[in-house]
Amino acid sequence: MMPLVDIRDLTIAFPRGSQENRVVHGINLTIHEGETVALVGESGSGKSVTARALIGLSGAVVGASRFDIVGDGVLGFRERDWRRLRGSKIGFVLQDALVSLDPLRKVSQQLADAFGHPGYFVRRDVREESRALLHSVGIPDPERRLPQYPHQLSGGLRQRALIATAIARRPSLLIADEPTTALDATVQKQILDLFAERKQAGHTLLLISHDLAVVARLADRVLVMKQGKIVEEGPTKQILSEPAHPYTRRLLDAVPSASSRGFRLSPATQTEDNAPSLHATVVCQRLPLPPKRIDAAQRVLSASGLVKRYGGGFAVNNVSFELAAGEALGIVGESGSGKTTVAKIVLGLIEPDSGTVLVDGQPWSHRSEAKRRARRASMQLIAQDALSSFDPRYTVEKIVGESLDTVGVFGRDRRRRVIEVLDAVRLGATFLDRYPRELSGGQRQRVAIARAFAPRPKLLIADEPVSALDVSVQAQVLDLLAELQAASGTALLFISHDLGVIHHLTDRVLVMKDGRVVETGAVETVFASPTHSYTRALLDAVPALP
Repeated sequence: MMPLVDIRDLTIAFPRGSQENRVVHGINLTIHEGETVALVGESGSGKSVTARALIGLSGAVVGASRFDIVGDGVLGFRERDWRRLRGSKIGFVLQDALVSLDPLRKVSQQLADAFGHPGYFVRRDVREESRALLHSVGIPDPERRLPQYPHQLSGGLRQRALIATAIARRPSLLIADEPTTALDATVQKQILDLFAERKQAGHTLLLISHDLAVVARLADRVLVMKQGKIVEEGPTKQILSEPAHPYTRRLLDAVPSASSRGFRLSPATQTEDNAPSLHATVVCQRLPLPPKRIDAAQRVLSASGLVKRYGGGFAVNNVSFELAAGEALGIVGESGSGKTTVAKIVLGLIEPDSGTVLVDGQPWSHRSEAKRRARRASMQLIAQDALSSFDPRYTVEKIVGESLDTVGVFGRDRRRRVIEVLDAVRLGATFLDRYPRELSGGQRQRVAIARAFAPRPKLLIADEPVSALDVSVQAQVLDLLAELQAASGTALLFISHDLGVIHHLTDRVLVMKDGRVVETGAVETVFASPTHSYTRALLDAVPALP
């Protein structure tokens, strides 16, 4: 049979003045009908730009000796030719449904657009088709969802609605670019189940992902990309169980799990820009992390009976926990379970309706900001999106240095401390004059960690700090957090939907559902022998590597 996708010697380059910056170097890609093929690799490896080239959205100079998509030779296609192909023969699912869906149009109108019947009023027959389509992607009560806007849907429902728009015209090929990144475990399982059902029905899928466990669940074949080249390819089980290339082995070693607990995830060999060396042949050998010192007698944080209501419902309902010096406490749960609300209460950004927070044994909640200000330096935050938390007009020196205002460190002492923490996060003084836009995602997260550790805090709150990072950069950031915490004795409150990260990094865990703590204890005990059905459901929802 003729393959649906048959590409030979694909090159992709972006103009740079009179030169061209080539990002994909002569790769071959073949996908047969009914097959699921995965492209994996680090950020910048060329995965997404390759996927976009398949639907004419790369915005780059594309060359190939053969470029056939669903029976069409697309080299030389004009925009009107690509429009004929998109939707009808190729569907495309992006990572962020909230950005991909039109915020000003109802779900029914966007499905009508996808069916090829745009307009403000949706015809009755199109509405019936839309209802059936939403039902087919597992959206409950589709009649209720059709008149809603994207912001009125949960993350899982939005992603399903986006998938519905991509498959509305029954395309021969569906491309999914990081379709489950940043989704919690149970929602991710729902989306993966949906793709698995389509696979069972004989549909064809190109999956772009840095999550190797997701790839293990869905893909028949895997192509591993590095610096715009395919370095290894083959059946999924073979690639993930017996990888031949050092780069593939390093990607697998970087996945956090129970087996990686107590060991570094990233290789010792580093390049000057602090990314793992792309030419290194040394694979991470499970080098041990520094031993952690937990002082159980020194209680840094105590939360008792925290309650917070919004709109008549409980966001947080009777939550209590304690955190000792040098200890790492993880909070897990689905979106909307109350994790981030707890973090905001601990940070003093919102007040609980009832309950108390003590920091170092002193009252913290229900205090004026003036009374809190003197002790704010002892508590620091690492946010999920480092770029949004930086002032784009500030240099790295000023971004890191601003956290020292509250401890009164200025002048030469400030510059000395800034360089000290930049050295600790393996960036160094050469980054002092750089701006956020000049940094990679991993470098920005390192600057955020440097800023948080600069005033020597007793308590560090990290809210999904690695959820948007690819597996190798995530490994570096987790190693860095573990090393700095062990050296400083800082107490760490770590919020994440990634159970592998929690298992790797934290000592104890709180499992939250609907604002309540349903289970708590030592992370190894809770994950090995969960007592609550919800905890078991979370663990069962996590895709696993072979």
